[in-house]
Amino acid sequence: MAVVLIICQFIRPQKNIGEIYGENDVTKLISTSEDVKNLLNTACMDCHSNNTVYPFYAEIAPASWWLKSHIDDGKKHLNFSDFNTYTLKRQDHKLEEVIEMIEQNEMPLSSYTWIHRNAILNETQKSLLINWAKEGRKELNYLGEIK
Repeated sequence: MAVVLIICQFIRPQKNIGEIYGENDVTKLISTSEDVKNLLNTACMDCHSNNTVYPFYAEIAPASWWLKSHIDDGKKHLNFSDFNTYTLKRQDHKLEEVIEMIEQNEMPLSSYTWIHRNAILNETQKSLLINWAKEGRKELNYLGEIK
């Protein structure tokens, strides 16, 4: 068993290390205050952007594999770094989902906040993110009307 665990350490998944706030990120399209940006960085971007700040255990298999799978799944559902590549309809739907997930306490995931305690959102922080997403939907609606 120990030999298998040691061999597993040589099988390294590719890390999610890239640009969070590039030309296609959500903040280029939707007005985003520094407070909201800080909350997004703390509670969302590790799984929903092109850059993850990895914890110490990310170097240890099989935890590294689990993290890669978790991040890939999060980015599949919503990637704030690639937000501007989505259609207007999809952008609106994703912001609607952000609102729902926060209101229903489904995001951030408890498996994430168990280690990242600073990602637990209080009611004020939830309201800030929800209002940002609602205002973002209004901005998208405006853009849709002028296109």
